Amino acid sequence: MPLNRRKFLEKSAVTGAGVALAGAVSAPGAQAAEAKRGAKRYAFTVLGTTDLHGNVFNWDYFTDKEFDDKDHNDVGLAKVSTLVNRVRAEKGRRNTLLIDAGDTIQGTQLSYYYAKVDPITAVGGPVHPMAQAMNAMGYDAAALGNHEFNYGIPVLRKFEQQCRFPLLGANALDAKTLRPAFAPYSMHRLRTPFGRDVKVAVLGLTNPGIAIWDKANVQGKMTFPGLEEQAAKWVPKLRSMGADVVIVSAHSGSSGTSSYGDQLPYIENAAGLVAEQVPGIDAILVGHAHTEIPEYFVTNKKTGKKVVLSEPLKWGQRLTLFDFELVWEKGCWKVEKVGAKVLNSNTVEEDPKITKLLGDEHEKVVAYVNQVIGTNAAEMTSVEAPYKDVPIIDLINHIQADTVKQALAGTEHAALPVLSQAACFSRSARIPAGQVTIRDVAGLYVFENTLEARLMTGAQMKAYLEYSANYFAQTAPGAAVDPAKLTNANGTPDYNYDVVSGLSYEIDIAKPAGSRVTNVRFEGQPLADDAQFVFAVNNYRANGGGNFPHVAAARLLWSNSDEIRNTMIAWVKAKGSIDPAAFAAVDWKLTREGTPVF
Repeated sequence: MPLNRRKFLEKSAVTGAGVALAGAVSAPGAQAAEAKRGAKRYAFTVLGTTDLHGNVFNWDYFTDKEFDDKDHNDVGLAKVSTLVNRVRAEKGRRNTLLIDAGDTIQGTQLSYYYAKVDPITAVGGPVHPMAQAMNAMGYDAAALGNHEFNYGIPVLRKFEQQCRFPLLGANALDAKTLRPAFAPYSMHRLRTPFGRDVKVAVLGLTNPGIAIWDKANVQGKMTFPGLEEQAAKWVPKLRSMGADVVIVSAHSGSSGTSSYGDQLPYIENAAGLVAEQVPGIDAILVGHAHTEIPEYFVTNKKTGKKVVLSEPLKWGQRLTLFDFELVWEKGCWKVEKVGAKVLNSNTVEEDPKITKLLGDEHEKVVAYVNQVIGTNAAEMTSVEAPYKDVPIIDLINHIQADTVKQALAGTEHAALPVLSQAACFSRSARIPAGQVTIRDVAGLYVFENTLEARLMTGAQMKAYLEYSANYFAQTAPGAAVDPAKLTNANGTPDYNYDVVSGLSYEIDIAKPAGSRVTNVRFEGQPLADDAQFVFAVNNYRANGGGNFPHVAAARLLWSNSDEIRNTMIAWVKAKGSIDPAAFAAVDWKLTREGTPVF
């Protein structure tokens, strides 16, 4: 029987600058043999995960079956735990550290349930499943991700309290004092056969974009300076405190780019810049970008030293291993060699210790998402949504526009027409004909976005649509069109391609980016530049996510704190039925020289 989850691990996480964790066993026999020959060497391994996004089990709550994708990846901490156990058995438990690079408590219906339905913040409430799993696995530290802030600071603080390891964020500062709001680092001692322990510092850095993406939750409470600036401040301190090895756990990609353009003076994906600009770092666990980088070396400009970076694939699909080899020189430990690789979680079974521990929570959530909330007249899917106007995306826009119209009723802007934006968040979303469940609707909107209304002009909407059309690869007239190669140009993710309801328009994919959107009309007439509209838009986009033009600076008319996903669920519950014939229309299409592509 699992421990009582209402009282499980109420021990507070570290609240000071760092925590010391001590090792206690000798290194493997090979190292002892080295010692006899006079060479003082020690090896240890740092294991890393990132962007777990609430995945404990190899389960897709949106499809109600085991997770699978085209590459047959598996997900979840239960799988990762088996990999971790194997590495610890091979290396020696006390010759390993286990860390994470953030985005832990948001992303699945499991994590949503314990933030909103049976919240961990309630009096006598449950312990978050991610805290339970990570505690059971023996995590040593975790950096904060931007999605940690999605449910508000009280939920994050409660999660922090429930973890038996520190949540690190050297660049998450209290807005009033400008002092760290979380532990900036943790310090760990690994015992060697040679008397002197190895001191390993883990510096946690989170994403400056939190100030934009979760503005409603953090404004006036916390501020988030750049990663490079804070790393330059803290790494020398850690070295002066006797750290033999400095590892950065950064919830920041390595590309040096930002989705929010110049709205913030701080780079979103700065892990590579940190390695390049800040001396004294040995390795960086990279997160946020949802890409797989087994091993990547960046040369520090000041020292010429190579710094190793690694990013394991999201959701627990991979586990990074940093293998360190140290040598004793001139009275201290020096890093002689460090390399990285990733292990694939689809090569192992789930750890029964983790599945047993959280089996009850899993079953509760499965029952919750399978509640029937209405009926649907005709099946809708998102398979073709990236390149065709399909009813399932129209449903999102219909509900958003309806919600905003009701919210603005009786205000000075009630008479303005309402436009709405939506993206294809999942190409596997499906709302079947017949009974509709919570998971059917939730699977259409997999992010915790909330809804806003902004005031936009016709000219601004044209620019918005033009920017969105960058998603398509230029395809010459007469050339074959392969849907698999048509989208995601320049690495643009599906969620950064918006379609807009309330207007009709064409996207000419034969034209170069920047001159594609044509024949934009409102109520059958060419769209006037000075026309005014209420724009129903998600908070991620409204606050600069994706760097779409004009919307972030547009006047805010209304907003709420309810997730769009919940708004959709409530709408279906209230209506009792969905009929695509009532809202579906082909308002946009891809063309080449005026001829439809599909």
